[in-house]
Amino acid sequence: MVSYSQMTYAQRGKQHTNPVAQELFAIMERKRSNLSLAADVATKAELLALADKVGPYICVLKTHIDVISDFDADLVAQLQVLASKHDFLLFEDRKFADIGNTVKLQYGGGIYRIADWAHITNCHVIPGEGIIQGLAEVGIPKGRGLLLLAEMSSKGMLATGAYTDKNIEMAVRNDFVIGFIGSRRFTEERDLITMTPGVGLHAAGDALGQQYRTPEMIVTENGSDVIIVGRGIYGPGKDPVTEAQRYRDAGWAAYEKRLFVSNS
Repeated sequence: MVSYSQMTYAQRGKQHTNPVAQELFAIMERKRSNLSLAADVATKAELLALADKVGPYICVLKTHIDVISDFDADLVAQLQVLASKHDFLLFEDRKFADIGNTVKLQYGGGIYRIADWAHITNCHVIPGEGIIQGLAEVGIPKGRGLLLLAEMSSKGMLATGAYTDKNIEMAVRNDFVIGFIGSRRFTEERDLITMTPGVGLHAAGDALGQQYRTPEMIVTENGSDVIIVGRGIYGPGKDPVTEAQRYRDAGWAAYEKRLFVSNS
């Protein structure tokens, strides 16, 4: 059997059943980019300006919408315009972690109405499989997709071992799940996408426990599909456009190397 990591993004998109996964793979092929921008900024103006600058080089814009101090409905409308203009998906990094009925309300309602605009969101499975089912009741009719937090990139994380294994079991049997947040490819039972945070052009870390790994480590060696980069692109003293191009090129080169190595 050919591993999914040995297949091109285009091949995987053509045979996937989830519409968000299909579109993500298509965008990645069109733009030759497996880069997601983690836009952890505090204001509407900052978020929109950053998304517009970096949009041409990314496949996914990852937001934490609840840190935006001046959030309003116009922000969502403008993000949707930019997503269409620059051809990327919106991923709200909400990390839902409650019982099924509660997450249905959080996902579909409130002031953020995440399911109305975010193509992708994510959750912890600590509450059990009901959290996936609750989110699916809202997301499936809207054509959305869910990632499970199988691992995190912070030092001392507890999402390891048996807990990660449970994430994999739940993902395989729930079609609403399109993949994982994690550092590697986890299973061949279904084509589940892995998106990896904590990626830097040089392996290092920060003072708050974030650990960075290079695109080659993550994509070529570990079989991950999308690299998530934040401060490496727009941190102090950095030009976001230049850095986004560097990360896009590094991520794509790592993907092409993976295909060459696995098929040679």
